[in-house]
Amino acid sequence: MNLRYRVSLVFGLTCFALLGVFVIAVGLGAVAVSPGQIADVLLLELGVAVEPGLVDPLRQAVITEIRLPRVALGALVGAGLGIAGALMQGIFRNPLADPGLIGVSSGAALAASIFIVLGHKIVPTLGPWAEHVGTSVAAFVGSLLVTYLVWRMGTVNHRISVGRLLLGGVAINALVGAVIGLLTLIASDTQLRDLTFWSLGSLNGATWRNVGTAALGILPVMLVAPRLAQALDAWLLGEAEARHLGVDVMRLKRIAVGTTALAVGASVAVAGMIGFIGLVIPHLVRLALGPGHRLLLPGSALLGALLLVASDVLARTVVIPIEVPIGIVTALGGAPFFLLLLYRSGQGNLSL
Repeated sequence: MNLRYRVSLVFGLTCFALLGVFVIAVGLGAVAVSPGQIADVLLLELGVAVEPGLVDPLRQAVITEIRLPRVALGALVGAGLGIAGALMQGIFRNPLADPGLIGVSSGAALAASIFIVLGHKIVPTLGPWAEHVGTSVAAFVGSLLVTYLVWRMGTVNHRISVGRLLLGGVAINALVGAVIGLLTLIASDTQLRDLTFWSLGSLNGATWRNVGTAALGILPVMLVAPRLAQALDAWLLGEAEARHLGVDVMRLKRIAVGTTALAVGASVAVAGMIGFIGLVIPHLVRLALGPGHRLLLPGSALLGALLLVASDVLARTVVIPIEVPIGIVTALGGAPFFLLLLYRSGQGNLSL
């Protein structure tokens, strides 16, 4: 199949599926909303004249204040985690690198959890908005520090060792689990609920403020990452080869690591720890479009948005009226995929 046709087909089908999942996600719930009613509310919000009395105020409030923020947040976080996974696999030159597996998401969650429990003791006069922004900043700083630490631990003779990478991730995840466990002992009931949110991941309680916070961290990454595509393709050939092709290797590393930390930090800050999106999505895009980062990066963002919104729909509907944490849903789907990758690597079909 011609590459241009395949690209158009894949992106077209993904956009169509995302639109369908959007309609399903907004329409499902205790208050059922039809696609026509969704369209009427959207037109009304955009200032387009709608026949008086056609829009039910209850449904309008449900759509604009509850479901649309949740879908928008899910799409942003999914896109951020997808593109972060593609960047991390590219810069580590390893298909098993993932923000969750190597501890980057855990580092963001740990920093955010420390701020949740101890932030009011450090800065006693924090208001609600300052708490929200402070948690996001803490998550970003935590993800950045852990990304740098993992990079250093995984580097042996200027090459990334997958064994050291994964073992470092295991150690970091264990340490984070232990520290968060200690924080639960001194946390109040409200803080304990927040910590549970961080550890399991959820889009419940999404607001337009959360969407704005996520957008501040994720949209710049989505704009910057495609500019790294050519350099990342050269980097895959090896550091020496990339230098010969004119790539500023140190600049590439700094930007890739920084943007990955920013995307993961913003995602964890508003949705908690959601694993395996950054691992699974780039592989699926590679299968469809090949390894070139010019298509891999935007494809990972788009497919990540689709997968996370669809996972949220499952989380809300699979065990009604209980809402399953979205991190559990993605782990149930992503863990078997990871095991399959390990099996294929053992068969010699996956280069490590």
